[in-house]
Amino acid sequence: MSDEKFDLYAIEKTMTSYKKGQMFDGVVVIKRDDGAIFNIGGKNDAFLPKEEADDFSDIKIGDRFKVVLTKSKNEEGLIEVSKNIADEKILQTQNASKLKLGSVFSFVPSAFNDNGLISKMGDFEIFVPKDESSIKFLDKRRCVGKQFEAVVTEIDKENKKIIASIKLLEEQIKKTNEELFWNSIFINKIVKGKIKKIMPYGVFVDVGGVDCFMHISNICYKHISNPEEIVKEGQECTFKVIEVDRENKKVALSMKALEESPKTKAIKELEIGKVYQGQVVKILKFGAIIKLENGATGLLHIKNATEQNNKQIYEIVKLDQEVNVEVLEKDADEEKVSFKLISNI
Repeated sequence: MSDEKFDLYAIEKTMTSYKKGQMFDGVVVIKRDDGAIFNIGGKNDAFLPKEEADDFSDIKIGDRFKVVLTKSKNEEGLIEVSKNIADEKILQTQNASKLKLGSVFSFVPSAFNDNGLISKMGDFEIFVPKDESSIKFLDKRRCVGKQFEAVVTEIDKENKKIIASIKLLEEQIKKTNEELFWNSIFINKIVKGKIKKIMPYGVFVDVGGVDCFMHISNICYKHISNPEEIVKEGQECTFKVIEVDRENKKVALSMKALEESPKTKAIKELEIGKVYQGQVVKILKFGAIIKLENGATGLLHIKNATEQNNKQIYEIVKLDQEVNVEVLEKDADEEKVSFKLISNI
């Protein structure tokens, strides 16, 4: 279709009254490959780029709909408009008009002042007072452009104003999460959590919004001087619940409990009936504790050390003495081993 001539001077005269973001009703008068000429009243025409109408292929000459001004003047001297923006604004206005007290909705702050956060939802103005912005302090500058959820606390539909609270919604979510947590937590449960704070004696862990604690001794089997040798703040880890105190709202966690202890591992390596070299590490009334070279420890009972009933254990083996012992029994789960003395070294 050939291009139509326009009175650019007449259009230019009216442009001074147009503002970016202004919405117009109008009708399609010309459709081109790159867009459509859209009459916004009288002799005033605008250009609707093809990419500014998701349903452009369905648009026909004579179609009426709303558009929003996006550019005051293009190369042809026409203001540019967007149907997509208008459609979104209309939808947001409809959604805002359906909100009730207590409704939860999402919004993106577009500005802030000393009193709080400001946004638009279609034709409605959204305002979150400073004291209702969050449980934690928020840098209002960093809030602009970021999506939040809030709960409606006041509505003025006549003046199209909505007052909302992020803080109240956070409190509601926290309370719900805590109830779910305490209804489902139990000893030996495996949970995932985030390291919230590290102290010299242990770490505080956020598990589903509830603060739990892991003592430094429950981080791992090897000796460490500081939890930061193993974990970092913000790190997500898996834990085993080892204590639950519902009355005082305390939960103790362990990472070590998820690992096989070195002692258990060493016992599993042993073979019943096989002779191993070890050292006497403790003398008891009824026997001696023997520690093998792989780290496994077990009991050498007096009855398995000598056939002489009148002998005392300290007469047969001495503290720190090297001995050869045979494995008689083992229980890795209970971490128990029984030995028979074969010879002193």
